[in-house]
Amino acid sequence: MRILICEDSVLLREGLVRLLEDAGHEVVAALPDTNGLHDAVTEQAPDLCILDVRLPPTFTDEGIRAALEIRARRAELPILVLSQYVEERYASELIAAQGGPLGYLLKDRVADVSEFVTSVERIADGATVLDPEVVAQLLTRRNKDDRMLRLTERERTVLALIAEGKSNQAIAGLLFLSEASVEKHITSIFQKLGFEQDESGNRRVLAALAHIENNGGSAAGQTGAAR
Repeated sequence: MRILICEDSVLLREGLVRLLEDAGHEVVAALPDTNGLHDAVTEQAPDLCILDVRLPPTFTDEGIRAALEIRARRAELPILVLSQYVEERYASELIAAQGGPLGYLLKDRVADVSEFVTSVERIADGATVLDPEVVAQLLTRRNKDDRMLRLTERERTVLALIAEGKSNQAIAGLLFLSEASVEKHITSIFQKLGFEQDESGNRRVLAALAHIENNGGSAAGQTGAAR
């Protein structure tokens, strides 16, 4: 897989390059800021972009704005955003933009190299994965949405696990349920939320989680899901 990195911290940037290359991937560009980012995306044609939320010169939202611009130009390109802290507003802006596979992870997750590389590969393969801490904060807003109140506690648990990127099989194992039971819970969740069934797990989950965000306060959607 061809990967482009945009991260201002030299240590983290070089660390990402090393661990991704050790995992058999090719880092086609490793940039310290957004200068030249769009040219690099065009010229290098990466399969996935990894960006820090806060980049020079202001260290506020440069990374998110750059990700949104990439979304506007190449909607299908998988994007992984790394953040030092849980920043729901920024995650929500990306979800609201829709588009291709998306990841939003806290930088602490990089320490677990195996899990991090797995997340990167799953995002590139079409999954959308949001950090569990962000998911937890998003789901605490559910009481602001009458439709979310229709879910049972078990259904909320299943939805949270889906949002973290867990497959039906993984959810079944974690909750000691059969896959058939998990599928019934998921069907019930989307019926209660008013979303039609379709074959795209990403699209269904993103729709539900964007719904949580849209009724939770900010103008941006925040959450993640997986196939």
